[in-house]
Amino acid sequence: MIEEFLEKIAKAPAVTLDKTINVSKKAGEALQLHKPVKKAQEFWYMLGPGLTTGAVDDDPGGIVVYSQAGAGYGFKMLWLAPFTFPLMAVVQEMCARIGLVTGQGLAANIKQYYPKRTLYFVTALLFFANAFNIGADLKAMVKATQLLFPSLGFGLLISVFVAISLILQIFMTYQGYAKYLKWLSLILVSYIFSAISIQANWNEIMRQAITLSFASSGAEVLMIMAILGTTISPYLFFWQTSQEVEEEILSGKTTIAERLGTTADALRKMRIDVWSGMFFSNLIMFFIIVVSGSVLFSHGITDIRTAADAAEALRPFAGEWTYVLFTLGIIGTGLLAIPVLAASASYALSESFNWPQGLYHKLKEASAFYGIIIISMLVGLAINFTGIDAIRALIYSAVLNGFVAPVVLILMVQIANSKKIMGEWVNHPVIGWLGWCIAGMMAVVSVATIAVLL
Repeated sequence: MIEEFLEKIAKAPAVTLDKTINVSKKAGEALQLHKPVKKAQEFWYMLGPGLTTGAVDDDPGGIVVYSQAGAGYGFKMLWLAPFTFPLMAVVQEMCARIGLVTGQGLAANIKQYYPKRTLYFVTALLFFANAFNIGADLKAMVKATQLLFPSLGFGLLISVFVAISLILQIFMTYQGYAKYLKWLSLILVSYIFSAISIQANWNEIMRQAITLSFASSGAEVLMIMAILGTTISPYLFFWQTSQEVEEEILSGKTTIAERLGTTADALRKMRIDVWSGMFFSNLIMFFIIVVSGSVLFSHGITDIRTAADAAEALRPFAGEWTYVLFTLGIIGTGLLAIPVLAASASYALSESFNWPQGLYHKLKEASAFYGIIIISMLVGLAINFTGIDAIRALIYSAVLNGFVAPVVLILMVQIANSKKIMGEWVNHPVIGWLGWCIAGMMAVVSVATIAVLL
């Protein structure tokens, strides 16, 4: 048969052979081009809770911290972006693994294995910390919007942002809401474009990014603590764990019994998602510091109090394009972060008191869960009409998180290290040791931050 086929090819006209070869070449080229596109699509579909958690970490409050780091110290703080990346990733991977293996959220696990009063203390502080953070983020979004549309009133804008956040959480299906958060996270790319659009000394930037710089003043110590506290934040622990559970419920595992345990493939996909999300988060931190350091620090603007201040200060030096991109990033990250802040507190409280919870529920099925979300939003809204400015709200949030973060980290590492709870998916000894180091570091950072702020 092969001989007959070769004989036919030998007898075929040259033109036919040329056409066949050309078609084969084009098909091969098309296939080669299709492979990267297909891989990119597969990678995008694999991303989910990890990506949104990483993006949420760069909320307007985080933008203030990173902008101040660049404005006040130039590129001196850039080393913290690569330094905090593995720390964030290890912590958030533990959270995700706890959710995947136990089939329930972080608060439910703490309640099951630790005294209830510990959980109640933590969740109460988390609620108020998140409410203050929501208030600060709402104000930042309004001020940023007014930079682009000065005629719009404060009351109208803040009411619209609150309404949008509540409508999305309460009336949208979890599947649709998860897609919304995922796509909205791409608004953070605006900060990369902002950095590309300015004249920056990239040789100096890369040198500083890999050079460990020790603090030489109390103000620098406080800034380093602020960055660590912003990147490793308690509400993200509860959100990440609960979102892994939500994803399993979406796949049809509606009971805890069905969700118990996991597979090596599920863990592999989770790690890709979490580590990609944390890398994206720290990449954005890196570029915000680059923009602020290149433009604001170099022009002697060293004090940034709000995210809108940072955007407005950039305008005369970096041009309209950078200013608009930076401003849009503030609005977009607010729309992404505020619902997560409200929902993470609601997950924690609902699991603490055994209330039906989850964004996959309808309002009447989980009224207490959605009630906490509504109350969180209303408290955040009210803060903006009490005379408490955005910076003070962030300070209150930082103090409360200072109490919450070490406690939750210690409990979380203990759970992830427990073979009784995690079975074969228990922490690797190296990860367990690193987890304790991170918990210890955050305890020191939290105590020092509270001492400085109070």
